[in-house]
This record gives sequence, C-alpha cells and structure tokens, in this order.
Amino acid sequence: MAENRFPNLPRETVCIETNRVLDSCRDRDCFENVRVYLSDYGNEVLDRAGAIRAKNAEILWTNISIDPIAFNRGFYAVNIRFYVRVECEVCVGKGGGHGGHGQSQEIEGLAVLEKRVILYGGENGTTTFRSNQSDSFCSFGNAGAGNRNTPTAVVEVVDPVLLGARIMERPERPCGCCCCHNGEIPDSLLEGLQAPVIFDDDDDRNRFLTVSLGIFSVVRLVRPAQYLIQAAEYTIPEKECVEASEDDPCHIFRNMPFPMGEFSTQGFQPEPPHQDRHCGCGSN
Repeated sequence: MAENRFPNLPRETVCIETNRVLDSCRDRDCFENVRVYLSDYGNEVLDRAGAIRAKNAEILWTNISIDPIAFNRGFYAVNIRFYVRVECEVCVGKGGGHGGHGQSQEIEGLAVLEKRVILYGGENGTTTFRSNQSDSFCSFGNAGAGNRNTPTAVVEVVDPVLLGARIMERPERPCGCCCCHNGEIPDSLLEGLQAPVIFDDDDDRNRFLTVSLGIFSVVRLVRPAQYLIQAAEYTIPEKECVEASEDDPCHIFRNMPFPMGEFSTQGFQPEPPHQDRHCGCGSN
C-alpha cells in the first residue's frame, strides 16, 4: 500500500551477498504400499484389525545429502529422505468392521520415503571460511571448517496427500526405500511419536501396514554469490505506532472499510483509507 512505503530516496550501487539459484525442479511423487513402522501397541492392534482407514500424514523431518555425478562436472545428485508420521483408524473386535460390532482405535507409525533428483550446481574452486563470533582471540575455534565446492540443496514440500491404507498379509511384502533399524532415526524425531516404533523386521510377523502417499515438492541448488544492486539508505519511518484501543470496540469497527469485494462477484477492490504518513519497506 502506498501509505506504508518510504518516499523516494537517493539511491546508490551496493554489493550484497545472497544465494543464487543455479537449477531447480518441481515434482509430484506417488509412493504406493510403503511400509509403516508401528509400535508394539500398534502391531498388536493391527493383528486384530478387520478394517483400516487412513486419517492423516505429516512430514516430521527430512534428510538431504548431495553427491557429485561422475563424468558430469557441475551436476549433483540430491538424495532426499522423508520421515512421515502416519495416523490411521483401525476397527477391531467382533465382526472386524464387516457387519459386526467393532471398536475403533487409532494408531500411528512412521513411514520412510526416498527421492533422488539430478540438478546442475555449477563449479567453484574456492573454499569459504566464515568467522564465528563465539571464538576469542586465543581460540582457534573449529579449525579447518569450511565450505568447499559443494552447492546447498533446498527442498520445499507440503504435507503428503494420504491416498489410502492397506493391511498386507504374508507372503506379501510391502514396498519401501529401505529397511530401517533402531539407531538410524534421530532421537528428536522419535520423541515426537506417542510410542517408540519398532524398525527391525520380524520374520514371524504376518501383517504389515502400508500406505500410499502423494508428495508435491520443489528442489533447488543454490550457491553464495555477490551482486551489485541499486539500494537506498534506510530511514526512520515518519509514521508513529498507534496502540489499538480496546475500550470501544464499536468505534474501531465503525472505522473499518466496508468489504465491498466480499459481496461482489466482480472482485471489486475498495480503495484504502487516505493517510499522510508513511511506514514500511519499499518505495513509491
């Protein structure tokens, strides 16, 4: 809004350091029949389940690693592992959800998904070292710590679309990116679950819970870069902060602009109230 911007100010050319996006891609992945690792309680409920319904899925943590591609200078493989918490509703008891009277119980588990993409990350023959404010004059800090010739991978993802849940019986085997074991999952991640999950495969287990998930993601490789830009010196805003009055809510309501656009199918946008003072970022 114009009333919240700074007035025109003298500009000068300055140098800034930021991350440059060298390559990026978007993708939609469908993971079918992925193994969900359950707790002892969850496995017990699953053994007595007659029907199951998927309720919710959310990404708890993501592990990202980068490997250079041999004989393709400047290209990198981005390996992404998603750790997804899955909630399901299980019908247990007499009838098992097929005409009898069953009892509904909720269980949660952890699904592990893997994704791999190839992107161009460029080349850089320098090693970057940065100062640490906690280092004293007589301290060497973390000796040798530097960022050498490797871009940074950034992954943007929304919570998975839970497409369905299924109980697999032996001799069927669920799909999955890996066979996880205890000790491979960060403790901070496991603390977010209601009960500890069991990762070691049990050859005597007759049932497995699997889910199908859809994930939308954007992956990009970035490197630090320096650019010359036109910038204006920061100034103190002229607009003073006004504390909202809680004594007369009707007075505040009467001063609000009427939302014409909410009542019009043509998308009418009301003009903002006129103010003489300015505040915010940007320029007119």
